[in-house]
Amino acid sequence: MRNILRLCLLVLLSTFAAAALAQAPATSIAKVGKSAPAQQQPATPAPEPAKESPAKDAAPKPAELLDINSATKEELDALPGIGEARSVAIIKGRPYKGKDELYQKNILPKGVYEKIKDKIIAKQK
Repeated sequence: MRNILRLCLLVLLSTFAAAALAQAPATSIAKVGKSAPAQQQPATPAPEPAKESPAKDAAPKPAELLDINSATKEELDALPGIGEARSVAIIKGRPYKGKDELYQKNILPKGVYEKIKDKIIAKQK
């Protein structure tokens, strides 16, 4: 009976030891004068990095920018924060050397200018 108990205990301990060794990180100790064996490459190739989708808030392309020196009243009205009165004021203040003149000349308040600055341009003729 004692032998069976010892055998069961031995099997149980060896099972736990095998499980513990399987989970332990493998470390290799290279002998002095010999280099460590090269690591094998994974069988499957590494996945390609995901392509970034363009951000919704990204600045529009230069072709999509609205020129404040030649835009119509209707085009200016379509900008956020620009209504009929502000579009008329923008047209009256032409020509602009730079889009920031809308704020510098007090044609637009800073908050409105910040909303549209990435959507407009002041082209020179």
